Amino acid sequence: MMLQQMRQGQGQRGFTLLELIIASAILVVLSTMVVPLARLTIQREKERELRDALWQLRDAVDRYKDAADRQLFQTKVDSQNYPPDLDTLVKGVDVQGKKLKFLRRIPIDPMTNSTDWGLRSMQDDPDSDSWGEQNIFDVYTKSQGTALDGSKYKDW
Repeated sequence: MMLQQMRQGQGQRGFTLLELIIASAILVVLSTMVVPLARLTIQREKERELRDALWQLRDAVDRYKDAADRQLFQTKVDSQNYPPDLDTLVKGVDVQGKKLKFLRRIPIDPMTNSTDWGLRSMQDDPDSDSWGEQNIFDVYTKSQGTALDGSKYKDW
């Protein structure tokens, strides 16, 4: 009697090979659908971070120029009141004995994972990738990648 109960119990426990194959196939199909979605989400987040970083840098350049235009501090004659470099935006300038800072830190470019940004001065050709080092008029990423909308990151 005990032997018969054990045999009946064995048939009810565990999974059959067919059930395991079907479950594995479903998991494979679901995981292949999730990977592209995860990549898309990561790229979208990096693009958002890049837009934020570019906005911070460009806003700091604009605030520096505005303060220089209001003659709160002296700038080089040929700089057209733009900052000489990004470090100046972080270190700040002296205004009547106080430091006027424009950035807390240079943001990290999420596309290149560095703080090495492409820079343009007023004297540079707009399409040039080389910086003349006279001043900073604009900032761009050095990434050669293409955004989800088809534009180049360096053109943002």
